[in-house]
Amino acid sequence: MNEWLIGALVLLVAILPLLGVCVFAGAVDGLVALQVAGTTAALILFLLSEGIQRQGFADLAIVLALLSFGGSLAFSHFLERVRQ
Repeated sequence: MNEWLIGALVLLVAILPLLGVCVFAGAVDGLVALQVAGTTAALILFLLSEGIQRQGFADLAIVLALLSFGGSLAFSHFLERVRQ
């Protein structure tokens, strides 16, 4: 186990409180926690890519980062419509 995989494990543990906020907090706070969790998941995939020397995980991390941002924007748009 090298330092890249240890960093990925630390970030994986750091996602757990964010998932708790997503489940138990309000919609706006859950959206913020979901966006931070998506960014953290992309970082985990980058660290895994470097740790096990697989380029596919880096490509997946880039796609996840882009789709996570777009999904958060779409969710906030629909959340705004529901709250009015």
